[in-house]
Amino acid sequence: MLCASVLLAYAAPVSAAESRACAIKRSDIESQISEAQARGQSQELRGLQRALRAYLAKCTDASLARECDDRFAKAQREVVERERDLLEAERKGDAGKLASRRAKLEEARSELAEAQKPLQR
Repeated sequence: MLCASVLLAYAAPVSAAESRACAIKRSDIESQISEAQARGQSQELRGLQRALRAYLAKCTDASLARECDDRFAKAQREVVERERDLLEAERKGDAGKLASRRAKLEEARSELAEAQKPLQR
């Protein structure tokens, strides 16, 4: 998981030109670019190159930490929404939707747990 890798890099020495966390994220985008080139995906390649340029212009440790925090907050909101959906299905007694709502809630909880890992370090 990139977010965890980025936060782990905070403990590493920082170079004057680019922090270790930013270097890890840049490397991830560059490997995606290589994969897109290997597959001959020109449209994906252009998008990734544009993303890399934008990323290089704005990468800071603070922005990476904020990205992890945002991902966690989004996952929390998703769990709350899925819990609400499940309660609604239970209230209506809709057996068909109950299984689906439970599965979606478990998926959202799993995503929340993944988003929480880098914040626990």
